[in-house]
Amino acid sequence: MAEHVHTLPVRVYYEDTDFSGVVYHASYLRFMERGRTEIIRDLGIAQSELFDGDTALAFAVRRMAIEFLKPARMDDLLTIETIATAARGATMDLAQRVLRGDETLVTAQVTVACIGGGRARRIPDALRRRLNLPD
Repeated sequence: MAEHVHTLPVRVYYEDTDFSGVVYHASYLRFMERGRTEIIRDLGIAQSELFDGDTALAFAVRRMAIEFLKPARMDDLLTIETIATAARGATMDLAQRVLRGDETLVTAQVTVACIGGGRARRIPDALRRRLNLPD
């Protein structure tokens, strides 16, 4: 498993909840997307750099398995934890958790595909090295 664990604090706002003040399930997807974006930014790579020029790259979610364990509520302070666990060619696996303090609320196993020019592209070696993932 990679050593780089990224954490992102997220406050739950009214817009993230359903009519009862509980976080709507799709809001967790947005929170985790931010976590995946920020782990790359934390390594010194801006998404805009990957998206720029003739060699533009993007990451698209290929697969996601989510387990909703406990609900978050309006005003909760959450932590989105993201760990890159493996890379193979054009895909990268990540483990994500949504925490409230020490309590795990949501877990997700995510596979993203690196794409450029409408085709799968090998994840750049520099990104693999920064994430401490084997080639």
